[in-house]
Amino acid sequence: MKTATNPALSSLVRDQINRPSPIRQIMKMAERQNILAMGLDPANVISFGGGWVNHSAPDEFRQAYESVVKDADLFHKSGGYTATLGDMECREQIARFEEHLFGVPRLGAGHIAIGMGSTQLTHDLFRTLLDPGDTVMLLDPTYANYEGQLAFSVPGVKIVRLRVLDPATWSYLPETDPAGIAKEFSRLFDQHRPRMVLFGAPDNPTSQVVPQALADVMLAKTSEAGAWLAIDFAYKAQYFQAPPAYYAWSPADHPNIVGIHSNSKWARGLGRRLGWIEAHPSVVEAIERVQQCSILCPDTLSQMTMAKYLKGAIADGSLRKYVANANALYKNAADVTLKAVDTHLQRPRLKPFGGLYTVVDIGTNADEFVPKALKATGVLVVPGAGFGESLKNGVRISFGPLVKDTPQIDEGLARLGRWMRSYACDT
Repeated sequence: MKTATNPALSSLVRDQINRPSPIRQIMKMAERQNILAMGLDPANVISFGGGWVNHSAPDEFRQAYESVVKDADLFHKSGGYTATLGDMECREQIARFEEHLFGVPRLGAGHIAIGMGSTQLTHDLFRTLLDPGDTVMLLDPTYANYEGQLAFSVPGVKIVRLRVLDPATWSYLPETDPAGIAKEFSRLFDQHRPRMVLFGAPDNPTSQVVPQALADVMLAKTSEAGAWLAIDFAYKAQYFQAPPAYYAWSPADHPNIVGIHSNSKWARGLGRRLGWIEAHPSVVEAIERVQQCSILCPDTLSQMTMAKYLKGAIADGSLRKYVANANALYKNAADVTLKAVDTHLQRPRLKPFGGLYTVVDIGTNADEFVPKALKATGVLVVPGAGFGESLKNGVRISFGPLVKDTPQIDEGLARLGRWMRSYACDT
């Protein structure tokens, strides 16, 4: 009898399996079985690895879910399909949300495409706007998932990176050398002619925000060249100081601008999957065709409750109050983190503009440092190389999961600092 041969996976998937997400790898390291295998007590592990928020969702939002679930007719409706681009009322309320919080003008339902979170939408957006062989410009460092998403959605895409962190001085170049970074952006753009420029605001992992002057150059160059300027606004509502003017840029005024948005962070809806794209109506219509073959339609229950919540929270002013209170929590956690880094680690770091993170220069290869630190201290941080070459000697520290338990931030970084001093002596 002949031995059966298993069919092969696709070459793309085989290639990507050999290039695992650095974030997923570090989260595997934090799994209970791995912690036990290291001889550690999971209860004593302090993790700065998680890229998630831990404040409470608006209680009115919870009540909106409750009102739908309690009503038999509404609950029945929530089990049905919506349009592929999302329910019209929800799209209208999201446009109002953007105008209410950030002053985005002339935004309507025709500029909104709702999906199952920003990860799915980013994948479908790449599929909508890019062709194999196109070039995309990313920052160095930036969100580690973009490269994998580009590979899966547009095989053969080329990536060029604009370095925004100087590893020698641990400084954010758009702030410390604005003229130099604008010149370098223009040089790279003219050389590589990217079809898309993509950056986050605030960015993951640095929690920095591209200054308005650089964003203006990006808009001018992409508009002139007929290229896309995509801004990942997953952390848009988490800011610690006045946001730049491009937070209010509208695709109604700039048809080459695309905004990627998530409900995960601001309203703590990580598992209640809902996100949206803001773009020119022609882009939204094109995304509809892609989503017909990817998700068919967004989650109906999440859209019903989002529309109901936003309608009331905008009208009574509670939305602004909720966002302000949440930002105050994260600003406090960021301050505690920076103080603990300065006190215990005494290493260069960046001050967050918003978001959940800071990045710290540990002065050695972080891929080797992180597992040793975890085993020795029970403290988990994320190695930086997956975010870009400039962060290979740096780690990302997330204060998001510990926003309501800030003493753990100080305890974790105190442990890490004590070990780092002995580690430096040993090496």
